[in-house]
Amino acid sequence: MYSEKVMDHFQNPRNVGEIENASGVGTVGNAKCGDIMRMFLDIDDETGIIRECKFKTFGCGAAIATSSMATELVKGKTIQEALQVTNKAVMEALDGLPPVKIHCSLLAEEAIHAALWDYAEKHHIKIEGLQKPKNDISDDEEEEEY
Repeated sequence: MYSEKVMDHFQNPRNVGEIENASGVGTVGNAKCGDIMRMFLDIDDETGIIRECKFKTFGCGAAIATSSMATELVKGKTIQEALQVTNKAVMEALDGLPPVKIHCSLLAEEAIHAALWDYAEKHHIKIEGLQKPKNDISDDEEEEEY
């Protein structure tokens, strides 16, 4: 069963859409379930603060809800703070997810990292602690600890 917060973010998703000329764009998917998530970031180059964050997700209700919550969690944060937004933080903010939907929160975390990676590549910088994201998270799903 889904929490009220999951249902709210699914039925009334925040920050849906694209950012034209985004600072960073990340696209990740899960081949096993078919979910695809694209995250757009507008980052202030001087302060490193994420001014705007939007998403487009093709997937189930949990994928939409985790995308929506992830955008809420990174907006207004610095790059380093956004990097600390984990799938666990997304799940906690949504008051939990059913075990079979935990991969959706992993997708949200990876989408943030993919957008930050794109930003770093465009600006020829290295973001401390950021590793090259995977395009398909289903490869490592069995290895993840929840």
